[in-house]
Amino acid sequence: MTNIHRGKRIVLASNNAGKVREINQLLAEQEIQIIPQREFGVPEAEETGLTFVENALIKARNAALHSDLPAIADDSGIEVDALQGAPGVYSARFAGPGSSDADNNRRLLEALQDIPPEKRSARFQCVMVYLHHAEDPTPIICQGTWEGQILEAPRGEGGFGYDPLFLLTEKGCTSAELPPEEKNRLSHRGQALRRLLAALSES
Repeated sequence: MTNIHRGKRIVLASNNAGKVREINQLLAEQEIQIIPQREFGVPEAEETGLTFVENALIKARNAALHSDLPAIADDSGIEVDALQGAPGVYSARFAGPGSSDADNNRRLLEALQDIPPEKRSARFQCVMVYLHHAEDPTPIICQGTWEGQILEAPRGEGGFGYDPLFLLTEKGCTSAELPPEEKNRLSHRGQALRRLLAALSES
């Protein structure tokens, strides 16, 4: 029997408005009630992991513990080949603690200022996990990867994070220039969530 059914309530281990919006859009047809962790007063988890998997699990266990609900969490970021995979798990705080999207984008452009366009290959990574409860010993873990390259200046008003700098070479536009439904279809987060839903439906 599937663990995902109509009206199921799941806490989303994120206070990032962009992530909450995207995940709710992706789950709109599933009739799953995704509740952001702030509605339960869940404190922010300290992301001490060295990998996306570790950080996603830390956040999911924290949210499940404080809400007493199943939890979905993702940890995602951008890996830039010319920077040996940085900023990676530090993507959200690349410019320092409390940095804004604009701060992080500026920091990334500074780090790549001497790198030519053909050597700016990068990818978004997303690891998404599902826990039935806080002590769940067998979490479901799925990953999505989205290839592109980093521009020399931002383009587009949509999305969040590094989207304005992330060029989809096959489309000739940035992630921030895509309509939301197309971004959700192509993105690392969309890939990971679809795989997660498929795994849940088989469990």
